[in-house]
Parts: sequence; C-alpha cells; structure tokens
Amino acid sequence: MRKLIAGNWKMNGSLAANQALVQALRADVGSPGCDVVVCPPAAYLAQVQQLLAGCPSIALGAQDVSEQAGGAYTGNVSAAMLADFGVRFAIVGHSERRQYQGESDLLVARKAQQALASGITPIVCVGETLAEREQGLTDFIVQRQLSAVLAVNGTHVAEMVVAYEPVWAIGTGQTATPEQAQQVHALLRGQLRAVNATAASQVRILYGGSMNAANAQALLAQPDIDGGLIGGAALKAPDFLTIVGAAA
Repeated sequence: MRKLIAGNWKMNGSLAANQALVQALRADVGSPGCDVVVCPPAAYLAQVQQLLAGCPSIALGAQDVSEQAGGAYTGNVSAAMLADFGVRFAIVGHSERRQYQGESDLLVARKAQQALASGITPIVCVGETLAEREQGLTDFIVQRQLSAVLAVNGTHVAEMVVAYEPVWAIGTGQTATPEQAQQVHALLRGQLRAVNATAASQVRILYGGSMNAANAQALLAQPDIDGGLIGGAALKAPDFLTIVGAAA
C-alpha cells in the first residue's frame, strides 16, 4: 500500500511563510514514493493552490469542512467550495475541534459524508485522551468514534483515510511507542474489516501523535501504520521531507 504523509499546518502561516515553505518543499520533494498532502488554514487555500500549480507530487488538503452543503451558515466552508480550489483531502474530527468546538461523533460523520459527496477524501481522526487511556478506555473510545463515521458512510469505506491521534501525544512531545500505535492501528483495521473485508486492506490508517523526523521511520515500519498526520514538523521543510523519505 502506498503510504500517505499529510501536513496539518493548524492555525499557522502567513503569505510570506507559506510561500517560503511551499517553495522549499517543491524544491526537494522530487517524485516521492508516497502520497504527500499539505493542509493550510482555509484563508490560505487559494494561495497554496497557486503555489502548488504544476507540482503533481504534493496535493492540497483542508483542515475542516462543513457538515452542510450550503446556505445560511456564516463562517462555514462547504465541500463543494473546497473542491473548487482543487482540495483533494479534508481533515474531519481532529481532536482540537472535538475539544474546542465541541464536535460530536455524529457531526464528524456528517462532515465526512459531505466531503465524500464532493469527491474529497476525508481524513477521519480518532483518538483518546490521557485520562481515557489511563482508565483502559482506548479501544472503546476509538472504536466508538470510528463506528459513528462508518454508520453514516459504511458503503464508502475504501474512499476514506483514518488517522489515529492519541490526544495525549499531540503537541506535547510525547509519542506513543511504535508498539502502542500499532496495537490501536490493528484494532481499527479489524473494525474496518468487519464492515468491509476487501476495503479494509485498502484504507490507509495514519498515525498522528507527534510524528517527527526522528521517530517516523520506526513508526512507519509497523504493519498497520500507513502514513502520518504531521503537525509541528509539517511547518519545517527539512523535517517534513525527512518524514516523506521515511514513508517512501
């Protein structure tokens, strides 16, 4: 399976910084042996689309998508609008949106549904907090979160990407060991297999908890880790490209 490395810039960037970062990525990415996507803030999608013009090695992604197709939803951005800008991937259900915007499992499922309807691949995020892990609830939490998405989009399993992002390892410097990450990835693969055995082998499951240039190779060597959803390291071209190289 061809791995996927997705850079989530979060709420970072400026016109100048974006230009410098994309130019550095384009200069050295070459023809990678994996799929690469960058997800800038919505305000910069048009700029980054232009910066990526003529660069088939890097796809454009979005950090979120509305659960509505259109209408009186001030501030929302629909999947059709994203598609107009050539967006091919959209992150849905990131733990920061679940925490700060109160997104529910059902809302995440509906966002994935809207992305799929516009031909955009949703990157469905699941993950547990430190308290939930310490209580032995990891399996229950991630399976509940994924179940909600599958209940709404079960016939489109093969068209989705799943990202396991342990909340306790996001931006903290902590990282799940390769063995810990593989255990959850294998659990998610089994859940997908129960819905569609054929599609389960095609779905890429990314790891999204502080993957960086130093630990990427060990994490990506695990049998059920098919790529990474990269946060801080995605803002540094050398680090991001090192991860891309490890995935290839």
